[in-house]
Amino acid sequence: MLENHPQRDEIRLENVLAALGNPMRMTVISILADGGEHTCGSLLKGVSKSTLTHHWRVLREGGIIWQKPSGRENLLSLRRDDLDARFPGLLDSLLNATQQDPLTRTTLDDFQVK
Repeated sequence: MLENHPQRDEIRLENVLAALGNPMRMTVISILADGGEHTCGSLLKGVSKSTLTHHWRVLREGGIIWQKPSGRENLLSLRRDDLDARFPGLLDSLLNATQQDPLTRTTLDDFQVK
């Protein structure tokens, strides 16, 4: 589809887990789990552009998100079909655990745009 995005069969479990081991990136995944496309600037509050760029690169190169240009912004969406095909149940397990753990939930809420 786009450059710097691994093909489905190139997505590696260790890259996915490493990328999602960061609370900011888990916040992004929790938001993108709605199935829509979101602009890069609309997902995390209080984070510099350079830090956001780093997080988008880690998620994109890990095979977790699609990032595509749209005017002056980029649109992000979750690669749910690819992740579910490669690692059935992993994404849902991580999202459910995130929602159920009060410590993780509090950390995620710190980053979410309201």
